[in-house]
Amino acid sequence: MLEVKPQPVPEPARSDPRSGLSIAEAARRTGVSVHTLRYYERAGLVVTTVDRTGGGWRRYHQRDLDWIVVCTKLRATGMPIKAIRRYAELVSAGHGNEQERLALMEAHRADVIAKLAEIQENLKIIDHKIDVYRGRLAAGDADQLWAPIRRTGAR
Repeated sequence: MLEVKPQPVPEPARSDPRSGLSIAEAARRTGVSVHTLRYYERAGLVVTTVDRTGGGWRRYHQRDLDWIVVCTKLRATGMPIKAIRRYAELVSAGHGNEQERLALMEAHRADVIAKLAEIQENLKIIDHKIDVYRGRLAAGDADQLWAPIRRTGAR
């Protein structure tokens, strides 16, 4: 008896701009995982409803990809999900709330600048330590560098 195995239903062409991109192709193009794309959608971070095929497959368009890149940049600079969600809500609502959007972006910019200043201060300490090690190694007295004292016979 010949056994007929069911064939998986293929996803539509992955890069047909008219029908949109598959979630895998959207993930590849935006540099985020498929899981992240689904999370962004569930968390209310996307500004438009992602299209679906008749079979329920997500189909991403350029506007979706552009927005996902914005979200990833905001996250990468430390913007909380709650703030990104609020920004997405404002964008989705359309005209009339541009002042609130601006205020949100200005506040985030101030946070990023403060974090950059902190990182620059930390980098100064790292650079100093590098200079000390290079100098001591070049002088041949690296054994003079601080090291914790090991105690013997600890109780």
